[in-house]
Amino acid sequence: MNIATSARPTHSIQRVAIVHGYAAAPDAHWFPWLKSELQAEGIAATVVLLPAPDAPDAAAWESAVSAELGVLDARTVVVAHSLGAITALRVLEALPEPWELGALVLVAGFTGPLESLPVLDGYLATNVDVERIARNIHERAVIRSDADPFVPTASSDNLAKRLDAQLYVQQGAGHFLAEDGVTSLPAVLNLARIDADDR
Repeated sequence: MNIATSARPTHSIQRVAIVHGYAAAPDAHWFPWLKSELQAEGIAATVVLLPAPDAPDAAAWESAVSAELGVLDARTVVVAHSLGAITALRVLEALPEPWELGALVLVAGFTGPLESLPVLDGYLATNVDVERIARNIHERAVIRSDADPFVPTASSDNLAKRLDAQLYVQQGAGHFLAEDGVTSLPAVLNLARIDADDR
């Protein structure tokens, strides 16, 4: 399925938390663009500052994401990229029931170790009960590239299936990095501004 970039209805989303990935930062790739676009629409948007992005520690990253997310509700959206996706999933998994989230948008999302990045094997050793998490999230989407050098297509497709999420394919986006030419991502903006009242 190709990504639709048509505008969504007037939003009622109030807050979007963006979680970057390995060796990244809040001012890298398409994160500042997304934050700026959302803020221009009156949506509170933040990019979580993750400690030691070049040598990620799971507990430290999960703590930072948990602190940023705070109390979730149907008017909150989480957008996460790559290693940030599994981090966000683990934080959601640890939440005491009941909880709800308006939408979860995972870009180049995956679970499990990556052959391309064995340095992250320790971080990725623990899986997530994705199916249980999905029940608490109103809208779920996974966006992958047609040729990601780090995350196999099957990994993102499997995550989308486990989440019962809409799967979107972006042509020629690599791993959605600035060096891949991705400094804006309109499809994510479109998904992040989904109208909670239209559910």
